[in-house]
Amino acid sequence: MATHVNTAPAGRTVHDRFLRKLAALLAVVGVCGPALRLASAAGVEKAARKPNIVLINADDLGWSTLGCYGNEKIRSPNIDRLAQEGVRLTQFYVTWPACTPSRASLLTGRYPQRHGLYDMIRNDMVNYGHRYTEEEYAVSPEMTLGMDVRETTIAEVLQAAGYRTGVVGKWDGGRARRFLPLQRGFDFFYGFANTGIDYWTHQRYGIESMYRGNERIEEEGYSTDLFGREAIRFVRESGDRPFFLYLPFNAPHGASNLEKDSYQAPPETIALYSDLDPKDKVTKLYAMVTRMDEQIGLLRKQLEEQGAADRTLILFTSDNGGSGNVYNAPLRGQKGTMFEGGLRVPCIAWFPGKLPAGKVNDQFLTTLELFPTLANLAGAALPKDVTLDGFDLWPMLAAGETSPRTKMFWQRRGDKAARVGTLKWVSSAKGSGLFDLAADPYEKRDLSAERPADLKRLEAEFAAWQKEMAAAEPRGPFRDY
Repeated sequence: MATHVNTAPAGRTVHDRFLRKLAALLAVVGVCGPALRLASAAGVEKAARKPNIVLINADDLGWSTLGCYGNEKIRSPNIDRLAQEGVRLTQFYVTWPACTPSRASLLTGRYPQRHGLYDMIRNDMVNYGHRYTEEEYAVSPEMTLGMDVRETTIAEVLQAAGYRTGVVGKWDGGRARRFLPLQRGFDFFYGFANTGIDYWTHQRYGIESMYRGNERIEEEGYSTDLFGREAIRFVRESGDRPFFLYLPFNAPHGASNLEKDSYQAPPETIALYSDLDPKDKVTKLYAMVTRMDEQIGLLRKQLEEQGAADRTLILFTSDNGGSGNVYNAPLRGQKGTMFEGGLRVPCIAWFPGKLPAGKVNDQFLTTLELFPTLANLAGAALPKDVTLDGFDLWPMLAAGETSPRTKMFWQRRGDKAARVGTLKWVSSAKGSGLFDLAADPYEKRDLSAERPADLKRLEAEFAAWQKEMAAAEPRGPFRDY
């Protein structure tokens, strides 16, 4: 049987020593407690700090326009650096081959046929050289139509999770006040709300179109520079609060004026391309991209100076393919077509310390994935009773996991397309066929006659998707409700 032996000095038991040490400790805590509590709280706050999110959406930027996608002539060092230090996607798709429906899908995570903006919000009289008056414009489609107010935007979801939210640039979701960003989950808005403006006058075919908040303003300057300035202002004013910045540039989309040559870039940027014809539209478009690239570089510098770069995710993509095949080659087609050149776009994800550097990701992914990805990254609750058409792509970016996406469907009026696995079916007035993208990524060989069973299968897949979209709750403005 073990016997306990008291080894403490005479008159001081183990219990006595414990009480003395406890008293000394309490005395120290009494002096230092507030500082310790503050330090502890700061540590918890830092550990729980939500990441900042910058979503950059270029306009009509083709798949192969950037240096990091193989163009040796263009100057895009800041975007290329994001790719060198992040993840560059090679099979990333939009939901529509032109701006309005594609951008609405980016914000809602839903197919155009589900969110209701499955065509352009655009006045067609400009096709005939018509210059609008304020009175005409007030009752035109561009002024009266917009994304259904019942749709939930990613900004609303992030705003509810404590984010400061801002949009700078091309809104394209409706110009009537109920459709403007401040009514759709954004705290800050600087830009224009229709599909395009003149880069210098900021007019839309004669109508002043620049906004700050809900009010139209007049301001001088090249629009790309102004958007860069306001993006930096938003980041700076956000301070330590987590923020979501949606930065939809209108570059390198042509200007919305009545001139035949609508590509506008500052002369000093065009001069950087001394080996190219300064009057050529390709040269001007390159200069427009370079000017946008410079503003992205300045934004990154602001993040670094603010000490926020290491807790900021930057996503860069485009709303659709380039407006000419030269900007998408060797992919077939361009903006407005159902071929890869109209639907496959560049996408870069940069998050130092969270995403691998210099990785090329060949997974089949789309803009539909961005809504759930950003919500999950922010710890935000997904909207209830809303069907999302994508999934969280973070595991594909961060760990190279296999994408669960195996199907994607597109419809633009009478033009249709479906991708199932590596097979792609196109039915369009501009060309049709069945293509195996694994063996023929440039859609040169039509397999319709050789593989009739596969053709029939993809047509059936498209018909099933079309039926699902028709059964979805109808949304305005292009459907009855």
